[in-house]
Amino acid sequence: LMAARSGAKEIDLELLEAAKDKIMMGAERRSMIINEKEKKVTAYHEAGHALVAWLLPDTDPIHKVTIIPRGTAYLGATMNLPEKDRYTQSLSEVQAELDVLMGGRLAERLVFDDITSGAAMDLRHATEIARRMVCEWGMSPKLGPLSYGNRSEHIYLGRDITRTEDYSEETAREIDQEIKRIVSEAEDRAEKLLQ
Repeated sequence: LMAARSGAKEIDLELLEAAKDKIMMGAERRSMIINEKEKKVTAYHEAGHALVAWLLPDTDPIHKVTIIPRGTAYLGATMNLPEKDRYTQSLSEVQAELDVLMGGRLAERLVFDDITSGAAMDLRHATEIARRMVCEWGMSPKLGPLSYGNRSEHIYLGRDITRTEDYSEETAREIDQEIKRIVSEAEDRAEKLLQ
């Protein structure tokens, strides 16, 4: 589609790269007006991700770093691409991914002595990975090699909430504590790397 829109006679590597970026990160929004301070914060945020990824041995190679807004959620993006197909991740690889996710927010704090809401997606993703480590992948020494089913609430006929629980309130508290510990340790490791 990009080739046709631009009137190209053939699809070249540049068009394939642009299509990959659009699919993975969303369409460029060059018309979005961003003030200089936000550009600078975004640049340091993305540099934080990139530096942590570059310093860790168990991360995928950095493919692209951009501060051009893309899609609906990104003011910038750091993209890592695996060198080969992979179907599982080791504990050290998952921990490295968490460290990289925390690097953007930490770079903001270290450089500007402040943080922004720009790390919301990173925090959501890190929390979800930590939850899966504890509940699905058996990567929590405290809770062991068990699978803890989903704890979810459902709205019943638009007014009542029913809860599905595969574990006790005490276990739920332990899961929450482990998720917090895992993300906090990733933040500590990333901070040491950036300092």
